Amino acid sequence: MTKIMGILNVTPDSFSDGGQYVDVELAVRHARQLVADGADAIDVGGESTRPGAAFVSAADEIDRVVPVIRRLKRELDVLISIDTYKPEVAEAAVRAGADLINDVWGSKWGDRSMVTVAARHEVPIILMHNRTEPHGTDVLAEVRADLEESIRLAKQAGVSENRIWLDPGIGFMKTYEENLFLMRHLAIATDFGYPVLLGTSRKSLIGLTLGLPAAERVEGTIATVCYGIQQGCEWMRVHDVKEIKRAALMMDAMLAAELPKGE
Repeated sequence: MTKIMGILNVTPDSFSDGGQYVDVELAVRHARQLVADGADAIDVGGESTRPGAAFVSAADEIDRVVPVIRRLKRELDVLISIDTYKPEVAEAAVRAGADLINDVWGSKWGDRSMVTVAARHEVPIILMHNRTEPHGTDVLAEVRADLEESIRLAKQAGVSENRIWLDPGIGFMKTYEENLFLMRHLAIATDFGYPVLLGTSRKSLIGLTLGLPAAERVEGTIATVCYGIQQGCEWMRVHDVKEIKRAALMMDAMLAAELPKGE
């Protein structure tokens, strides 16, 4: 069954919901609603990863996410994920109760020690595809090679096979055409055999295709989610949990459908 990860941005400047949940009480209230709507996990982020977003120091990011994670861990019975690329933030978040590290740089940022944090605390880590340079002529081969490098770093650090997840990184250092092409070929991530998280919610590939602002991209998000499920992605990271959960349940039912066998 497809799992849903609800997005909880405790940031002032995220592209879709920045500034709405910077207060701890508002953040916890929203997380409760996400769970009521069907979320299986809550992904807490303290720094926007949209293009051009302001850099946030590790200390400030910790101040934003740790109080929220502590409350969520006490009050909710779902996985709590920390969305960060800074090892010191991940360390503080896991100590506060986070069950999972969601790293948008696939442990390739800075000193590449994020996987060391995951290994030391024995928590799963989502290795998202990202890069500093634009793609060349063979996008799929480059995405595969980049993911292979992240997996190698994780294994070398001692992260066990069953704690490695992948994310194809839709919207990160890819053109509009490359994002659409990668969506068509998500097997580049799922073929590794690890759980794959797909994060397309309200992103620009939907806005550019449909000509819609972020708040009006739920139908486009549903289309990407359903296609991702068909291609083997197990987790969906989304803003609109209720709508996506319903679409996922319908897709799961159709993909699992069998006729009763005769006597």
